[in-house]
Amino acid sequence: MMTQSLLRALDLRAVNGTPAQLWLRDDDAVAPTAALDHLIDLTEAASVPVTLAVIPAHSGQALANRLAAAKGASVAVHGWSHSNHAPASEKKQELGAHRPVSDVTGELARGFDHLAGLHGDQFTQVLVPPWNRIAPQVVARLPALGFKALSVFGPEAASPLPMFNTHVDVIDWRGTRAGRPDDVLMQEIAQAMLRSDAPIGLLTHHLVHDAQVWGFLERLFALTADHPGCRWVGLPQLIGSP
Repeated sequence: MMTQSLLRALDLRAVNGTPAQLWLRDDDAVAPTAALDHLIDLTEAASVPVTLAVIPAHSGQALANRLAAAKGASVAVHGWSHSNHAPASEKKQELGAHRPVSDVTGELARGFDHLAGLHGDQFTQVLVPPWNRIAPQVVARLPALGFKALSVFGPEAASPLPMFNTHVDVIDWRGTRAGRPDDVLMQEIAQAMLRSDAPIGLLTHHLVHDAQVWGFLERLFALTADHPGCRWVGLPQLIGSP
């Protein structure tokens, strides 16, 4: 029964001839791990493209070598070092207004060049801010740094460059910090499908997945892989990258 709401939404999209676009973003990649292998195995088996938000300061050739063999994988810039510069009284931010803008953009430029050099054709000119937070004055500088798009969590807002956000997070960060139940996640995806025709982003975090998350991904991919009411697309396709 937990899949019924999503199946109804998928069936409606299929009848209307407007298949939903789903895309997958996974945060905090830095190196090859068993968890990363598991994620890649799942996505490859289901032909689901995945964009890995890679932390440039902590990543190098080892990850590039692993991803080079991964079908459908792309790389986005996950800040610079995923370091918090906000005071304890505020939510964590690396790209906030707590430092000179030139310091922040300097790090982003380094991260952009570092990952572009490592990942070649798998690199996408997309910024994924750590903790999904970024100051407006930093956003304004992103086009000049070479970024084509921005991806955070939640509804898309007005921005000087296109936004391709994630909308459903598999982890209950404010509660159990474990995988969220299937019925809740599938209901959220279904609601997003009925709300608009915009792409729907699913957010995962391979380094902290438990059995519930891995199982949910298997079940979701099985449900959606061949359904005419949706299609999984890669972020490069969404932003129009070659």
